[in-house]
Amino acid sequence: MKSICILRLSAIGDVTHVVPVVLSLQEQLPGVKITWVIGKIEAKLIGDLPGVEFVIFDKKAGRQGYSELRQKMKGRRFDALLHMQVAFRANLASACIPAKIRVGYDTARSKDLHSLFINRRIKPAQHQHVRDCLASFLEPLGLDPAPPRWMIPLTDSDHAFARQHLAEDRRNLVISPCASHTLRNWPARHYAHLADHAIRTHGMKVILVGSPAPFEADYCAAIESEMTENAHNICGQDTLKQLTALMTHADLVVAPDTGPAHIASAVGTDVLGLFAASNPDRSGPYNSLQWCVNRYPEALKQFTGKTVDEARWGAKAEFEGAMELVTVEDVTAMLDRWVESKANR
Repeated sequence: MKSICILRLSAIGDVTHVVPVVLSLQEQLPGVKITWVIGKIEAKLIGDLPGVEFVIFDKKAGRQGYSELRQKMKGRRFDALLHMQVAFRANLASACIPAKIRVGYDTARSKDLHSLFINRRIKPAQHQHVRDCLASFLEPLGLDPAPPRWMIPLTDSDHAFARQHLAEDRRNLVISPCASHTLRNWPARHYAHLADHAIRTHGMKVILVGSPAPFEADYCAAIESEMTENAHNICGQDTLKQLTALMTHADLVVAPDTGPAHIASAVGTDVLGLFAASNPDRSGPYNSLQWCVNRYPEALKQFTGKTVDEARWGAKAEFEGAMELVTVEDVTAMLDRWVESKANR
């Protein structure tokens, strides 16, 4: 097998989970040519991964995007396609990619006509984390599943940016408060109470981060205004690479179910995850599940009437008020536990 194409366009967290697949492919198949069809924003994070050809697919370009992808694939034929995205848009994109072997999801996890675009499937698996699911895409090729190992390239200037904003004399707590789905967001006033507790009780420096989107800027500003202590707000001032460097050198990240939580986990930084609208056992920060506050079972029961075992794996509890089931006391107690665990280190 000499050439493999990966199709995973989005989102940031899921793209992060594909990195171990690339590293494992390079290790198990030395010299293999890897092409990755990826979204424009996601490429800004990992588009310089060594030994990979990245093909940008602009999801907002409509028919033009498919036409451009078809043109880029003209005259090529891959030994295998790893079709890692279950979405109708991704299925149409996969039709532009010629490949002999087309690996996709098992029947239970297929939708939007996904089955029509593949000829091999990953094994069915119940109660599987998204990372482990993506890692299993190597098995239909006769390879071992990808181990949880990451590498995100960063420059000296990225690390310099991080050092510019981090304290050297105390622990640094990065709060990334906003998810792409607003119903996964914890209230701003709760973040403010947590930040004040971190500063007063543990002497931490609190850094607020987010994208330049007006909603995220307003959210971070709202947290600041509710605080008694002072936070260091750099929302909208960093790139994805600079954010990755910041999280690499930080001590702890607090976030809901959002891409930055997975970036932090990938670079080896502990994540205090806030979960009620989604299940951390499926989509939580992979290396920090023990630090997640998990009110998903309560939210699912309250808003759908189902238990975790009764609901479809991956079912969301994205309802107004669900995230308020995660209390300030829950999160400050978890922060205290985390600090205690690091006391002798």
